[in-house]
Amino acid sequence: MTAAKHKVTLTGVSETALLTLNSRAREARRPDAVLDDPMAIALVDAIDFDFAKFGNTRQDMALRARAFDLHTGRYLQAHPAATVVALAEGLQTSFWRLDAAIADPQFRWITVDLPPVIELRSRLLPTSPRISAVAQSALDYSWMDRVDPEHGVFITAEGLLMYLQPEQALELIAACAARFPGAQMLFDLPPMWLAALTRRGLPASRRYRIPPMPFSRTPSQLAALSDTVAGVGTVHDLRLPPGRGMLFNTVLGLSYQLPLLDWLRGALTLLEFAPSNAAAT
Repeated sequence: MTAAKHKVTLTGVSETALLTLNSRAREARRPDAVLDDPMAIALVDAIDFDFAKFGNTRQDMALRARAFDLHTGRYLQAHPAATVVALAEGLQTSFWRLDAAIADPQFRWITVDLPPVIELRSRLLPTSPRISAVAQSALDYSWMDRVDPEHGVFITAEGLLMYLQPEQALELIAACAARFPGAQMLFDLPPMWLAALTRRGLPASRRYRIPPMPFSRTPSQLAALSDTVAGVGTVHDLRLPPGRGMLFNTVLGLSYQLPLLDWLRGALTLLEFAPSNAAAT
């Protein structure tokens, strides 16, 4: 007997959680997948939703998830008992991929997202004593009170900052730097041209329009955060892992080699916050 599927209704930016989930699941089903994500497949199979409305999927969303795993994992290798704070996590399954990849995992995980998304995660995803959920906006900084910084803090904002107003995004970064000196924060932004098109009403398919992305910066512009946002120490412009196909990898490689093409590629940015003594000077 087939188990009943869970009816899911999300709107606005929260609905992009289903878009990215569908992209990861479709990628994970491929024999030449760039991301191993069996839980994403199980989630899509358990959800009653018209995923076809999103149109075609691309490997870049799966590569983004893989990149976040890679750099979060590197931090956890150096700080095994750290706390990872996943802002606006949506239906990402990063915890379980990292939990399976790390020997004797000790890290703790805090998911911060709006109540409808947290309710959906609680219905569909496994529990763990090392996972906590905070049902509120990432812009309600009271989530910071739930974070124990003793063993290190790594903050992820996968698919979040682009949907904020520029002042909100920069204030969030500054608030994290002030509250968690010495921590790190990883976020991504779309290419400048794509963000501009979404503000004009870019359709992803005949039945779905991508929400506007008010905040966009080139990697070169983001390098200035260490000079313009208090508490930001070092800014790292990171590369996506290699994908599938010679053409894809050639174009991606050129975009990193030629600064004039900054506006053509998205940004994957790792911030190292200044330690408390440096932030105070």
